[in-house]
Amino acid sequence: MKSFPVGRVIIAAGLVLGGAALAWRLGSTGSAARPEAAPPGPGPARPAAAVVKQAVQPLQTWSTPIFVLNSLDANISVIDPASWQETARIPTGKEPHHLYLTPDDKSLIVANALGDSLTLVDPRTGQVQRVIRDITDPYHLRFSPDMQWLVTAANRLDHIDFYRWDGQSPQLVKRVPTGKTPSHLWIDAGSATLYSTMQDSDELVSIDIATQTIRSRVPTGSMPADVYGSPDGRMLFVGLTGGNGVEVFDLAGAEPRSLGQIKTAAGAHAFRAAGDGVHLYVSNRVANTISKINMQTREVVDSYPGPGGPDCMDVSADGRYLLVSSRWARKLSIVDTVEKKVVQQVPVGKSPHGVWTLAHAAR
Repeated sequence: MKSFPVGRVIIAAGLVLGGAALAWRLGSTGSAARPEAAPPGPGPARPAAAVVKQAVQPLQTWSTPIFVLNSLDANISVIDPASWQETARIPTGKEPHHLYLTPDDKSLIVANALGDSLTLVDPRTGQVQRVIRDITDPYHLRFSPDMQWLVTAANRLDHIDFYRWDGQSPQLVKRVPTGKTPSHLWIDAGSATLYSTMQDSDELVSIDIATQTIRSRVPTGSMPADVYGSPDGRMLFVGLTGGNGVEVFDLAGAEPRSLGQIKTAAGAHAFRAAGDGVHLYVSNRVANTISKINMQTREVVDSYPGPGGPDCMDVSADGRYLLVSSRWARKLSIVDTVEKKVVQQVPVGKSPHGVWTLAHAAR
């Protein structure tokens, strides 16, 4: 069973301020798994944002559904953006956390961490196409930009897997032991280097894709989570869930070099590009806010409400609306970035995590 340092337990306890008690779950192997948000508890860090229901006109023209992964229900909520109603629940394997579109744009891959499987869903209709089994602990996933590799992070089992992708049956080529709790992945535009945050050892690891070996390991701030590369390939942004900001790394040298932190708010966690090539959103899970960062000046330029422990996000095609999984509130929240308010919420399942729609702004 993994052990957790006293300091990290204190940090985890601090997440209670975000509106949820943190429950340490046991995986199917009996080893301690990643922290999972429990139902809402007392004492949020700040008042929940008021929801002003109004017509969200740009979204009502969408012809494709919104998908929300309910991690503790082992299913997907399918949301109709015209009526803002849940129209279906799609069963998955245990603990679906993240999702990714296949290179041919025909399938949405849902990674089922405790189910050791991938569920492929039609992104236009919501119909299950097939299930790929024997994919070990796929917590997070990425395709290399050259579309040769499907890479998964085994968050519970401490390794990263490289699969050769032929569009049908992923073939495991290399398993790379990484150390404590690989969390989120990013691959550079040249498909040369993979970066992974290490949630429980406060590190950023880089892996050479050609040799599939670890190239570097550098320290980060507390509990690094999501990671995002700037469009020019020069910088890497890392959300520090155990802190109150985003750490920025320079990628020009032999290994990433920290340029310092951008202060956002408590529990900086997940990223979503705004779609304009300049700005980046980060969800602050403890503070119940979302910050907008200018990647060029490395400054916070705006802030929005993010009720219920905001986690993953998507952005409407016109760039106006944020679709946010409110992890502790069991809701999908719609944030109007012009009016700076929550304009719609849709009840979903337990511990909603990944959120995605085909009609989105550029990533």
